[in-house]
Amino acid sequence: MNSRRAFALSCLAWLGACAQQGNGAEPADSFAAARNRMVDTQIAARGVDDPRVLAAMREVPRHRFVPPELQRKAYSDSPLPIGAGQTISQPYIVALMTELVRPRASDRALEVGTGSGYQAAVLSRLVRHVYTIELEETLGREADARLRELGYDNVTVRIGDGYAGWPEEAPFDVIVVTAAPDHVPQPLLDQLAPGGRLVVPVGPTYSVQELQLIEKDANGRLRTKRVAPVRFVPLRRTEAG
Repeated sequence: MNSRRAFALSCLAWLGACAQQGNGAEPADSFAAARNRMVDTQIAARGVDDPRVLAAMREVPRHRFVPPELQRKAYSDSPLPIGAGQTISQPYIVALMTELVRPRASDRALEVGTGSGYQAAVLSRLVRHVYTIELEETLGREADARLRELGYDNVTVRIGDGYAGWPEEAPFDVIVVTAAPDHVPQPLLDQLAPGGRLVVPVGPTYSVQELQLIEKDANGRLRTKRVAPVRFVPLRRTEAG
């Protein structure tokens, strides 16, 4: 390629980029530095060290899972409101809960409390398939559309009551509950596969709860480990539930 042609192609590429930015499109890596800082300073520095989990947290664009007016806060060390009285969890908590269930590439995962879809997106990078349930219809439909748009095609979203789990797709190797019930729902324990791991915040509404890791052995026996105090929005039920 001669230098004149190379210069012309370079100019065309530059003009195309300018036009794209002028139409409101953001460069693909505009939040990459913030995302890497989030992982380094908020997650790895606090002891999360599973390399697959850290890689997923670096990859998934958290700013796409918060309202547009909050995107500049997407990588801050805090939960953020996403509408309908719900929140997207603090990045460290998402990473911690993900690491606790020790996701494997062959696993099938259930998430209770889709929210904006962020936790499901992180899990989708680490397991074979994610089934996720959201009670709030608007949030669930928005999350489904967002996940599809971003290419997370191994996630299936259902609108419904997460207390009941998803019996048609059970058992699950991994269950992640992203809102706090006052007790661990029995259907979720029943739907946990032998050798499976369930992480859930348990406790009273709008108070300090306890993050628990529940493991089921090959004989169906359950073992509960108390991990840390946390504060989550309550896990709500349908009126009939």
